[in-house]
Amino acid sequence: MSDALDPHAAVATTAGGVATGRLTTADGRPLSRALARSQMRARRRAFLLVLPLLAFILITFVVPIGQMLQRSFHNDGFSRNMPQISAWFAENPRGTDPDEAAWAALAADLTAAAEARTIGVVGTRINYDVPGTRSLFTATGRQVRGGIEPPFREALLEINEAWSSPRLWNAMRVASSPYTVNFYLASMDRTRAEDGSIQKVPPQQQVYGMLFMRTFWLSLLITGLTFLLGFPIAHLLATLPMRKSNLLMILVLLPFWTSLLVRTTSWMVLLQQQGVINDILVWMGVIGGSQRLQMIYNQTGTIIAMTHILLPFMILPLYSVMRTINPSYVRAARSLGATSWTAFRRVYFPQTLPGLGAGALLVFILAVGYYITPALVGGSSGQLISNMIAMHMTDTLNWSMAAALAALLLAAVLILYWVYDRMVGIDNLKLG
Repeated sequence: MSDALDPHAAVATTAGGVATGRLTTADGRPLSRALARSQMRARRRAFLLVLPLLAFILITFVVPIGQMLQRSFHNDGFSRNMPQISAWFAENPRGTDPDEAAWAALAADLTAAAEARTIGVVGTRINYDVPGTRSLFTATGRQVRGGIEPPFREALLEINEAWSSPRLWNAMRVASSPYTVNFYLASMDRTRAEDGSIQKVPPQQQVYGMLFMRTFWLSLLITGLTFLLGFPIAHLLATLPMRKSNLLMILVLLPFWTSLLVRTTSWMVLLQQQGVINDILVWMGVIGGSQRLQMIYNQTGTIIAMTHILLPFMILPLYSVMRTINPSYVRAARSLGATSWTAFRRVYFPQTLPGLGAGALLVFILAVGYYITPALVGGSSGQLISNMIAMHMTDTLNWSMAAALAALLLAAVLILYWVYDRMVGIDNLKLG
């Protein structure tokens, strides 16, 4: 490069020939300054090389996720379309009974929203907190589109008595601010009472806590099963002769060459009551024809299918570590009097922990966020929190609730990641 450093850098001297101790380049520039400039150009060149990838990640990954997570605490569907009643709520503290000015503001906002065809958005926002109220807003909007005459309270109550509900007014007060934590409260099976206090929802409505517990429990169980099944396979891959090892590696990698949907539907064929496994058990006389096992559309189906699908993610990190372990270590332990179990427990297994940690972390995080497999084979008892997030995204269209659930799931995974880093150390992971 143009400012390349001359290896024969000179030592600057005074007029009398006395060395000053200052190194310079061949063209007389200070060596430290030339070196700093060279390093800056190298860093700038490296940054420009990774800039396209950085921009791609920001545009397609970070920004969309950030916008989606923003919906978990920001929803202006009510406040944007109902400005007058929102202003009344801002001027009057909680507990203030709605006066005629409040009813007039509500009537004016309902009329404006009906004419702007945004009354459905308003009703949907309140419906998140008070189910069944969307139809109240849309039906009222159709009747007040041409205007409404005072007294506004009597006019609205004549349309529907539900407008006098304190719960409805409390929900509108909460929704009058675009920023809210109610979606996070609902994600933790909590709600706000009419006085603003936080309380648990009725037991029959407590769904999300159970789903979170089921998700983490099944993910932990699947991680353990993949370890029990994958450890001996990885050991065989690392110790067998190359020819046999390559054949076994092809069988391990074969699922990656098959569509996830195909693998899941294959398990549906195998596990159903009229499927291959039940037919074999009946043919062998293990069970009767009327005693076929229910192995699908429940947690059993979810565990079996997800264990099979995620097994390679445990085997490959373990194999990458095991192949670097010198077999002479175990032989030396045996020659010194250790039993096979002691040599494995105290010499071999500790050296596999970096691969085990990487595989366990990878399998657990993938299992926590799995969606397709539980949706197809899980049934009602095998659904995970990811299926509930998808339901809010596609069926109920409650994106704020989906974002709150996703944010809690992300936070829980990051906490577990931090705990793992503190206990084991991320630097000890071996992925290949």
